[in-house]
Amino acid sequence: MIKIIDLNFQGHSQTVAAFLIETSAGPVLLETGPHSMWSNLVRGVNAAGYDMSDIRHVLLTHIHLDHAGASWALAQQGATVYVHPVGAPHLIDPERLMASARRIYREDMDRLWGDMQAIPEERVKLIDHEATVQVGQSVFRAWHTPGHAVHHIAWQLDHVLFTGDVGGVKINDVQVVPPCPPPEFQLEDWLNSLALIRRLNPDMLYLTHFGPVEDVNTHLDDILEATLHDWAGWMKIRWERGDSPETILPEFRQYVIDQLRRAGADEANLVRYETANPVEMNLTGLLRYWKKRSPV
Repeated sequence: MIKIIDLNFQGHSQTVAAFLIETSAGPVLLETGPHSMWSNLVRGVNAAGYDMSDIRHVLLTHIHLDHAGASWALAQQGATVYVHPVGAPHLIDPERLMASARRIYREDMDRLWGDMQAIPEERVKLIDHEATVQVGQSVFRAWHTPGHAVHHIAWQLDHVLFTGDVGGVKINDVQVVPPCPPPEFQLEDWLNSLALIRRLNPDMLYLTHFGPVEDVNTHLDDILEATLHDWAGWMKIRWERGDSPETILPEFRQYVIDQLRRAGADEANLVRYETANPVEMNLTGLLRYWKKRSPV
């Protein structure tokens, strides 16, 4: 059984999820959310009938703090953390990860993300493409799915796929949009990852932002892939004509808001989307993508 834990990130429901999967050998946690939401995670695990010490296996889609920031606290209680080989060093020694985040978020760092401490190397399990993790009778298979991040994994359990961020952000059934963070956003890799997901042909996706998606083909083809192309093309025009980020930001913000409103988002949902997938982060990631592709 899959139980969705709403971490109520920054006081907003249906923004960041963790997933508790019940197996014949005890619970598995897929995603942890940020450490700033630790108390909410504990309440969610307790409400499912477990103590935090019952969780011996933590599966991460990637190491960004909204997905993995509390993983160290679970490792301290004896859990093994499963992660892409490229992401593992940043969990074992998170100094560079946290320094980079602190440069971006500055005085908001602690409020948003909380603490991140080193995980002992013996508690970190490196997961290759197509590797499996078996807990009791449940078998989780890892699919390396770059695009949002080079160290991204989508986890398959039977006919369900936990997509992390490669499956996009869709809140309250409004519209799926792609989180395009610097420095690793890569359009071509993301499209290849979506092609892989289509080949897997899951019956359902579980999005960390936020929850289950049943109409998988429409989600992937008609909306997510289309929006990836749309946002990248929109930003390419502004990059090529030399607009500054400061000039582009308010225009891009309005562009995204108008898309979401046309899809049915009310003001509360607009706040949730911005909390889960900030416009300025996407702006920076998309501009950096085009900068890397430009001739020197």
